[in-house]
Amino acid sequence: MFKNIKNIDKIVYGTGSFDQLDDIIGPKREENNNYFVFLVDDFFEGKDLEKRIPAKKDDVVKFIFTGKDEPKTGQIDKLKDEILNAKGLPSGVVGIGGGSIMDIAKSLSVMFTQEGSSTLYQGLNLAKNPGIYHVGVPTISGTGAECSTTAVLTGPEKKLGIKCEYTPFDQIILDPELTLTVPANQWFYTGMDCYIHCVESSTGRLYNTFSKAYGDTAMDLCRDVFLGENSGQSPENAEKLMVASLFGGLSLSYSEVGVCHALSYGLSYVFGTRHGFANCIAFNVLEDYYPDAVIEFREMVHKHQIDLPTNLSKDWTEEQITRMAEISYALSHMWDHALGSDWKEKLTLDMIRKLFRRM
Repeated sequence: MFKNIKNIDKIVYGTGSFDQLDDIIGPKREENNNYFVFLVDDFFEGKDLEKRIPAKKDDVVKFIFTGKDEPKTGQIDKLKDEILNAKGLPSGVVGIGGGSIMDIAKSLSVMFTQEGSSTLYQGLNLAKNPGIYHVGVPTISGTGAECSTTAVLTGPEKKLGIKCEYTPFDQIILDPELTLTVPANQWFYTGMDCYIHCVESSTGRLYNTFSKAYGDTAMDLCRDVFLGENSGQSPENAEKLMVASLFGGLSLSYSEVGVCHALSYGLSYVFGTRHGFANCIAFNVLEDYYPDAVIEFREMVHKHQIDLPTNLSKDWTEEQITRMAEISYALSHMWDHALGSDWKEKLTLDMIRKLFRRM
């Protein structure tokens, strides 16, 4: 059975395109209880972008702290109950921020119309009711969350996404100008998420022509941004990386991530490590799986003078390492893509523990 993918309905791209948001959501304001929810990364509170958010008097604007933990099921449940109890069902949700905000906005739009906790919907096609209208405005490039069919959440027992046909955004606004204020380290770690997406998509058994068309373009753009003659943060490279992020995410929609993402999920679950940073920590020890790409990745780290931590495992307990290995091992779809359908014959929990001890 081939995948029948539901993806973004509409895309606006270009410097300054954020200012079209009011016109875009205007026709949707008549739906449900006639108000919008704006979920905004707290980085922008008190900054110029806050003044440009087209919120009306009945709208809800929430600044979300994303500086420490990944999005959690409890966070989604609390937002859902708080908003519904206060104002009823919104007309729509707008997420303005990085990958965490994208995942929170996607999750909330789905959960507004489902019964019970979001923990019940971590998995494939578990949500049965259509969600509400939702718009994604990424302010950092690399995660691909703006086009992903998954809203990744950490729950009490697992880190796993809500993934269904209602998850993808109805509209995204890609304005490269919004990414120019990203701190250098965060710019790098999140951009590497896109690079690693392309590596993992292209080196597993699910790779195909559809994935290649998007992934090759995304990889070329990443190399321009991080290794090219004019590499670094600039308006031109902001445009390149924003398109690379979109294309890298689309490449995954008909392929899959692999070893690095499986390990990073373990890091995020046990330590709350941010996704892009966790990917970089994990990828740096995966020369046995992605030899050429790891060499190139290390060139990028050196070129941009990124102080990537090593020898972290010296402070980890065996219990923490085992728990991370268990979380990683449970992500069978990633191992299936990376190692083949017989992956259980090639991989053991002890092998995964050894990878974590190298970090």
